[in-house]
Amino acid sequence: MKVVAVVAQKGGVGKTTIATCLAVEGERRGFSVSILDLDPQATASFWHDTRRCETPAVVSLQASRIRPVLKSAEEAGCDLAILDAAAIARDVIYAASASADYVLIPTKTSVFDVTSLLETVEIVRQTGNPLSVVLNFVPPRGIETKDAFELLDHQGIRVSPAKIGNRKAIFRAQGFGKTVQETDHQSKAASEFRDLFDDVIGEMERRTP
Repeated sequence: MKVVAVVAQKGGVGKTTIATCLAVEGERRGFSVSILDLDPQATASFWHDTRRCETPAVVSLQASRIRPVLKSAEEAGCDLAILDAAAIARDVIYAASASADYVLIPTKTSVFDVTSLLETVEIVRQTGNPLSVVLNFVPPRGIETKDAFELLDHQGIRVSPAKIGNRKAIFRAQGFGKTVQETDHQSKAASEFRDLFDDVIGEMERRTP
């Protein structure tokens, strides 16, 4: 079983959106997928309730339960577990990152957002696990995206080539407990999440035993 953690100390950067879209994309590729919702706000769990569908399974839990729940998921035949970590909580971010094979850190492209994620990167680096930053809510034009790539590259931080645009189709799908791959499969947004999934799986296979 492979484990991906989606973490960020800053709220509002789209952790749950990315976690749920990766989970659904995993199912579309034939994986058995579970989401572990570590956020007290339980956004992924509410999404699952709205979805009215058993899969992907979503389990709401405290960080201290990550290891035993992952073990149970693997024994039940889960191929891919995605950890949706809480914002702000350093201990939760560390626990999720330490339990993962690969860590994904979403951020918006503004200089304040990019600068603030450096602390999250340092927490993840303490675990020794590989990580990438993914740019989310990317505007259709402007220099912010280029500046974000350059700033992170200067810090030696890998940025996923798969950028997620600020697209209404993503949020419309969430209102129905779906993801954009399910409601608008041919859209640019769906294509971006497919690219992100490919990048995460490819990097995870390349950089982990």
